[in-house]
Amino acid sequence: MEQTARFFIARHGETVFNAAARMQGDHVHTPLTRAGFVQADEMGRGLAAYLEANPGPPPTLWASDTGRALQTLAVVAEHIGADWHQTRTDARLREIDLAAWGGRSYADLVAEGGQVLDPVSGLISRTSPGGEWYDQIVVRLSDWLADIADEPGDRLVIMHGLSSRVLRGLMTGIPHDPVLKAGVSDGLPQGSMVMIADGAESVIHLGRGRSPV
Repeated sequence: MEQTARFFIARHGETVFNAAARMQGDHVHTPLTRAGFVQADEMGRGLAAYLEANPGPPPTLWASDTGRALQTLAVVAEHIGADWHQTRTDARLREIDLAAWGGRSYADLVAEGGQVLDPVSGLISRTSPGGEWYDQIVVRLSDWLADIADEPGDRLVIMHGLSSRVLRGLMTGIPHDPVLKAGVSDGLPQGSMVMIADGAESVIHLGRGRSPV
């Protein structure tokens, strides 16, 4: 029987924007902190252990076209003996577009207009002027999934906090939220990795810390 494709999905490691509590969004170049490299290293070890116990075809490497995702993937790929140079990037895997909020501090935005993050879910709770909302992330990620649907084998996907929660929601059938206009999975501590196959999700590695988006 043919093996169902497995998707190994993770957010990038902590960045300088995360550590400074700045809105990151789809900024292209926000490098990892030392903690971010440690998170990537732990995810790589966790994935390597999982694949040793549950072998399959070498996963195709995917990342958003941002430096932080590619840095994280480089470390994870080394642990599983994969060639980072074979990485396929796609802008549709980027984080939510925050437009004018990008690069600004949470504190300044809260002072100007109130909370921007829901304290329970950790999701952005109001739309940035000119920015995306969750239904727009659904559209681009659905397009990406459709484009790769016929490709064989497993995938390793390094992307972002909110967009990965939307992807996980899409792939596991999370019910549509009328406010978010999407089904969005629960958040996990930064440095976590999940595996999705046949619409079911399991945690491959649970990270030890969570930073802002």
